Amino acid sequence: MSNVKRPRIAAVVTEVRRYSHAQHILDRFLFGYSWDGHHHVPDIELVSLYADQHPDGELSRDRAKMFPQMKIYPTISEALCQGGQRLDVDGVLLIGEHGKYPTNPKGQRLYPRYEFFQQIVDVFRKSGRSVPVFNDKHLSWNWDWAKEMVETARELDFPLLAGSSLPVTRRVPQIDMPLGAKVEEAICVAVGGVDGYDIHALEAMQSMVERRHGGETGVEWIEAATGVDAVVKALKAGSFDQGGWDPALFRACLCRSHRLVPTREGFNHTLPTDRQIEDLMREPENRNRPVLYRYQHSDGLRMTMLLIEGVVHDFTFAARLTDHPKPLSVQMFLPPREVCNFFNPLTHATEELFHDRRAPYPIERTLLTTGLTAAGVESLYRKGARLKTPHLDIHYRPTRRSTFWSN
Repeated sequence: MSNVKRPRIAAVVTEVRRYSHAQHILDRFLFGYSWDGHHHVPDIELVSLYADQHPDGELSRDRAKMFPQMKIYPTISEALCQGGQRLDVDGVLLIGEHGKYPTNPKGQRLYPRYEFFQQIVDVFRKSGRSVPVFNDKHLSWNWDWAKEMVETARELDFPLLAGSSLPVTRRVPQIDMPLGAKVEEAICVAVGGVDGYDIHALEAMQSMVERRHGGETGVEWIEAATGVDAVVKALKAGSFDQGGWDPALFRACLCRSHRLVPTREGFNHTLPTDRQIEDLMREPENRNRPVLYRYQHSDGLRMTMLLIEGVVHDFTFAARLTDHPKPLSVQMFLPPREVCNFFNPLTHATEELFHDRRAPYPIERTLLTTGLTAAGVESLYRKGARLKTPHLDIHYRPTRRSTFWSN
């Protein structure tokens, strides 16, 4: 029998209810999940929980009855100290997604990730030691706070992992950007709205293009637009230089989609025309208006994020590589909502974090995509103004190992 101590972790979350991110991740630590062809139960003990809100149907008390080793505490400090005075866990899950929180005039939901993080690091400082932290999705809606979170992790010397499930989920086909490839332009076609799904699409793209020749160089500018008319104008522009995107990359994304909306009754195997795309975007049942982010990296790489609910219902990526006649294209595969297996590799990444005390991929990826999300929202708020982004002069090298779920 191994004498290696099992890491004990605390969870600090906004709420635990069905379909919440906390439920998806915590349940995988408690019940296990499928991995590499078998049912995997993490060799990690979830010992404490702080939940900020308790909506109808909340599950934290139910889970505590089923797993008595997980105690519920009324404050973040008590959860990290297990009711004592000093830090008494080996890692922290910070899941600040879902719950009833205010929205600012820019449309950003003010989830308290930064505020929770500050309370976590207060315990670290008072205890004279720190442990690894995982932060779900983008670091904060506020760029300055996000940057401070990364700087604090460096100051206190603890590994910080953050981000979305999109970079780590399965792909169809199971390919990655060749390490060192020369990439000229890339696009992600996806579903959803701002400050919730834009971060997913941006992270999907960044996990691919960070592997290009020279690594990540930062972003020089971004401009955003929303509404059918604005997206149709860009669609008809014919190129990135003319205010749109490469049509060949757009078609490659649509052809990778498994959930391209049919344009003829009973058939969905035909590529929609520009007019059919416009008609689909105008369907009144679409919950989210189409959204376009266009931005350019410091090395000249041109990027497009296109959220077109009503046309597709998945996430696809395509890129043009120098001296390659055909686009590289892939779908970030997301199983149905009842399964949500894209949380399996995200949970597995947090296991690596807690066992190895090392983040399996760079925090700079999520710092950059956090900044891009905030800048895209700001451009929309300023009616599509092109914004210079000197604060996104973020340089890093990716891991040589691919980070997506390929087993």
